[in-house]
Order: sequence, then structure tokens, then C-alpha cells
Amino acid sequence: MSERETSGDGRMTELRSPLSWPGLTRLRGRSRFGAAKARASTLAPHAPNDVDGRDQPGHDGRRGRGAKRLLAFALTLVAVVALALVAYTISLGPLPLREAKAVSTTVVDRNGKLLRAYAMADGRWRLPVSAKKDIDPTYLKLLLAYEDQRFFEHYGVDPRALARAAIQLGSHGHIISGGSTITMQLARLLEPRRQRSLHAKLRQIVRALELERKLSKDEILDLYLTLAPFGGNLEGIRSASIGYFGKEPKRLSLAEAALLVALPQSPETRRLDRHPEAARRGRDRVLDRMVAENVISAEDAAQAKAQAVPALRKPMPVLAPHAADQATAVVKDQPIIRLTLDASLQKVLEPLARDRAMALGPNVSIGLIVVDNDSGDVLAHVGSADYFDEKRAGQVDMTRAVRSPGSTLKPFIYGLAFEDGFVHPESLIEDRPVRFGSYAPENFDMTFQGTVPVRKALQLSLNVPAIVLLDRVGASRLSSRLKQAGGNLVLPKDEAPGLAMGLGGVGVTLQDLAQLYAGFPRLGTTKPLREIMMDSDDAREPLRLMDAAAAWQVGNVLLGTPPPENAARNRIAFKTGTSYGYRDAWSVGFDGRVTIGVWVGRPDGAPVPGLIGRVAAAPILFDAFARSGKLPAALPKPPKGALVASNSKLPLPLRRFRPIGELVRSGAEQAPHIQFPLNGSHIDVDRSAGTEAAVMPVKVSGGVLPLTMLVNGLPVGEIDSRRQRLIDPPGPGFARLTVIDATGAADTVVVRIQ
Repeated sequence: MSERETSGDGRMTELRSPLSWPGLTRLRGRSRFGAAKARASTLAPHAPNDVDGRDQPGHDGRRGRGAKRLLAFALTLVAVVALALVAYTISLGPLPLREAKAVSTTVVDRNGKLLRAYAMADGRWRLPVSAKKDIDPTYLKLLLAYEDQRFFEHYGVDPRALARAAIQLGSHGHIISGGSTITMQLARLLEPRRQRSLHAKLRQIVRALELERKLSKDEILDLYLTLAPFGGNLEGIRSASIGYFGKEPKRLSLAEAALLVALPQSPETRRLDRHPEAARRGRDRVLDRMVAENVISAEDAAQAKAQAVPALRKPMPVLAPHAADQATAVVKDQPIIRLTLDASLQKVLEPLARDRAMALGPNVSIGLIVVDNDSGDVLAHVGSADYFDEKRAGQVDMTRAVRSPGSTLKPFIYGLAFEDGFVHPESLIEDRPVRFGSYAPENFDMTFQGTVPVRKALQLSLNVPAIVLLDRVGASRLSSRLKQAGGNLVLPKDEAPGLAMGLGGVGVTLQDLAQLYAGFPRLGTTKPLREIMMDSDDAREPLRLMDAAAAWQVGNVLLGTPPPENAARNRIAFKTGTSYGYRDAWSVGFDGRVTIGVWVGRPDGAPVPGLIGRVAAAPILFDAFARSGKLPAALPKPPKGALVASNSKLPLPLRRFRPIGELVRSGAEQAPHIQFPLNGSHIDVDRSAGTEAAVMPVKVSGGVLPLTMLVNGLPVGEIDSRRQRLIDPPGPGFARLTVIDATGAADTVVVRIQ
């Protein structure tokens, strides 16, 4: 490594080779300097030093100045390089992060499960993903071990990987491995380059450093997993897992994870739907390397290799398509839209609707909706039998279509009659021919049952008793009350509410009908339906339908409705309906937890012979309850003030209902009339002296004794022979006062208590 030669003074000097090790040179210098220093110690204090000159005064200062110059040069060089990098970064322009973060619009259920995704404008599928929440740990372990082992340690560039790539390039003459980190690969995805070159690599390095400065490691990994190509129009791990395996990437087998690691390396030449064998080889190569690096065992790798590679793509999920379409039309510029639906429930009800529609005949469709009673949230929304069936007008949402409800409005007529207090579920009522001017309602089977309990009249859906009660309640009052509770009834143009609406002479949607029926288990209040979950607080206020006691009585009656064949009794309260001409079949039922509505018919409104609610719609309703996976929940207990008694225990006027036509007197007798308070008057009640002094007088004229007084539908006692009585007024608000005489004649006023 070195040679010696003789100098002019006869001393031997050492010639250091340029290839001498710096360490050895430093050692030799230190030994020679020590020897010279030892010789200098024997000389006089002012004797000249060795002619070498290294120990002359000022030598240490020159060395310090040299070190400072070297440091300054190094700092200057670093500054120049840094400025060059900054200038180069500025010349590249801003990172296209905003464009890269654009993803497919996805609609998810209340638990975050995917219902439907929409491709981007250019046809690509790119679903948002989170490594921590959405990805199987096995896949992440393989990905980092194969692509970037020091991902969480470096700052965007791994010097070891680059050195390895450089050595391979020098020894082979061409690029063997790029040495790219995941951050550098993300930079390439953000700014694609077709050719591999040193300039492209430098650009990736600069962009990787910039990404590491702007984003966290988790954000970089999430963005890479969203943009990585997997062949065709599939981008991102989530799109690939759903497109190739038909499932979310939360639970992947070892074979599936290795395959998804291999695909982005050569996405087009390893496309599963075109080159499954190349994809299999890429997967096996990943498994072999993982075995070599002791990431997985050889046994696990062998089992993974034995699994077949899928050769066909699977369709993207299309659950609740009508609800998803509506949500995307309402919510704009939001990548993830969360609905109140339950994907598991939706998944079992859509096949139910499709299979039943096929069995009912051609062109028949089905609408089905499930509503949570307490919250008013829609848990399932089946808009048609098959979204993609053009013959059945599959893309028409039949839960929003206005159709004739048949007899499904009858429970609300009975509920208002119970609220008014002139009838009770155990009261007797006549089912016999009756005429209202030119209108003579008839039962569906063209027969009459005679005298029946009101309970049975509703359970058998008898038409005449319902119309007689509606005549007493008032069609306009029924219409306004249902509208107040959120049910938008659609009447024919320029037509006022009439008695025919009790048998379906009005239009309503399945969604509105389900909202109204949910008011029964809620004991008299409804809540507007909600299908899109917003970040803001839920500000929906309950809407009044009827008194709690009346709502409970209706639910108790409907619970005893005879169920379809082979179905359990007294489990579900329900009502069926059939519109005129067999165009619509309905069935709406509820338990203590949910309300389910079913519509069956043709979307074009054509009649379907034999289409009856009890035969076509009721079995679907009971199947829907069965497929929900939960046993029917009990209905609420009777509220305070609900009168539970047999017919013989009822007050005399409630034992039998008599229509208004029977109140005409043949002699001097007159129907009862409330003289005080007047209908619509305001009554001031002084409660300052205590509740005993806070009474309200009632004065009645006419009527056959005994006279029974009811306040808000509840009996409060009889009126004396002077036809006067002091009653305890209810709390502030509107109160309905009713007087019924021994013949069933009655008079009612509504006053406001202040």
C-alpha cells in the first residue's frame, strides 16, 4: 500500500498511496507526530523544531482554520442542495392532493356497511378506505413486509432500498428494483409517468419528501390504499376486494391478501378477469418471499398456494337502490352518505319481494318499508321487486307512489270514534244496509253480519260500520287529523273529503301510511320518517295523531285480527286493504318495536284479478317480520284512563252505537244539547284557591235520562235531574265535552281551558 524513498538529506520518507485507508493514514500521522514531539523535548527551549514543520508555532491555528473552512464549505454545499431542492419542488407545482382525494360516492347503512357505490365520472371505482378501520391486519403485514419494511421509520425515502437498487443497476446494467417506498409509489400515483428514468425517480423522491411533510403516515397509507391500481377500472384495496372476492377487505384469507399485494405491481398483466394464471404466479412469488423473510410459515404458504384464483369479477353491491338514488339527489358533494337503513335486514327483504312478485304473476311489483317505532327511522326500504326489471318498472319507487289505500284507513276512523267517546271496542254496532243519500256502502263479500261488536267489525274490516262511524266522526276531521300527523292524503281534483275516503277513495303513499300506523304503538303520536342521517341533531318533533287511550285500543283490536294461514295469532297487530278493481293490495302491521308496510300491484295501475290484501300482501308482511330475525315485541301496556271492560260493564250509552239517523224523536223529546259551555268558547279556570275550588259547570237541555258526561272520551259520571253538573276541568288546552243520553243520542262541544 506504500513505498519508501531516500530524501536529499538521507532520511527515509514514506510515500502514501492514494488507495491507502484513511484510518491507517491517521494512525501513521499520529505516531510520527509523537516521535517528533519527543525529539523536540531534548532541545533547548528556543531551539528550532524539526524541519517537518508540523510542530512549529501556529500550526494548530492553521488546522483550526482549515476545519472551519471545511465546515463552512459543507454547510454551503448543503444549503445549495437544499435551495436546489426547494427550487425544483417549486417548479413542480403543488401536489394534486385534492384531485387524488376524489372518490366514488358511497351510500352506507346505519352501521357503516356498504349499500351502494357509484362509479366516478370517468368510470373508475375508487372507494374510500381507512387502514385502521377497514383493512385486514394480515394484508397490511404482507404489504409492508413486501413493499416497505421501514415505512414508519423513514421520511419518505429509504436510503438502504435506494442503495440496493443502485448496486443492482450497476451490476446488471438495467433496473432490477426501484427501491421505492410506499410514499414514493404514492407520489407516482399522484403524478403518473410512463417511462422509468433517473429524472422520474428524482421527481418521486422530491414528491415523497413533500408528502411526508404535509401528511401523516396514516394519511399516506390510507391514500395509497385508495389509489393503488388493481386492474381495469378498479382502484384501491376496497374496490379490488369487493370486485374480485365480493366482500369488504376487513377479513381476508392469506391467499387473498397475498394476491392483493401482488396485483398493483403489474395491474394490467395480472388482471384476474384476463390473466388469472399470471396473477397466481405473482401471488405465489409474494408468498415465497414472505416465507424467506420469516413473515409466514411454509405450511401456511403451501395452503394459500393451493387456493384457486378467481377468474371473474363480481358486481358491486346494489342494496336499497331507490333509497340510495334519493339520497344522492338530496345530498350533494359528499363522498359518504349514511342512511338509517339496516343492511342485514335490507339484504333479506329484497329477495322476499322479488320471489313473491315472481309468484304473483308478470308485471307485478312490491313495495316494502320497515320503520322503527321509537325513532321514526326507516330500517328497510324495498322500492320494487327488482330494480333492474324493466317489465315491472323496477326503477319506480312504489313506496313513494300515491295509490288508493283500500280499507287501511279504517283503524284511524275507529281511533277517532274511541277518542270522541261515543263508541268502545266492546260496543255493539249494526252491520246492515244503510244509505247516505245516493251512497250505499256494501261489504267486500256483499253480505251483512248484523249486530257485531265494534272490535269484530274492525277485525273483519266490515265496510258499513266503518262508514257509519266516519259519518259521525266527520270526513273532514279525519282528513285534517291524518294530515296533522304527517299523512298527506291526495283527493281528486276539486273534491272535498267525503265518506268514500273510508274505503279507499283517496290517495296515499306507503311511506305515509307506515308513519301513521307507527302512531298506534307510540300511543297516539307519530314521528316524521327519516332515511338520511345528518351530522346535525335530530330536530323532528312528535306529531299528534289521537289520544293515547284511543291509540292503545286500536292496537289492541288489531292484535286480534285473524292472521294468514299457518301464522301465529296475537303476535302482530295488522290491517289489510284492497283498492277498487283489484289494483292495490296492502298490509300494514306493527309490534312494539317496528312497523312494516307492504304494497302489491302493478306500477302502471292496471288491475290484477284476484289481488286481495289478505291473500297477496298479508303473507309477505308476516314473512318480513319472521325474516327480521327478532321475535315480535309486546305492544305497550294500557295507558292511564283506558277503559277496559266487557259490554255489560260499559256505561249504558256505550253498550250500543246508534247512528245519527236514529236520534230523531217522534214526540216532544229532544236530543241532548250542551247549553254551557258553548262550542269553541274559552274557559278561564281559577286554580289559585286549590283544586277543589277549580271546577267548571256544565248545563244540558233535552235528552232521555240518565245523561252520561264524558271529558276527552272518558266517563266522569252522570248529570243530575236538573241537567247540571260541576266537573274537574282538565289541564290547559283543548277539551272535548260529550253528553250521551239513555237512547244513545249525544252532543259534543270543544272548549279551550285557560
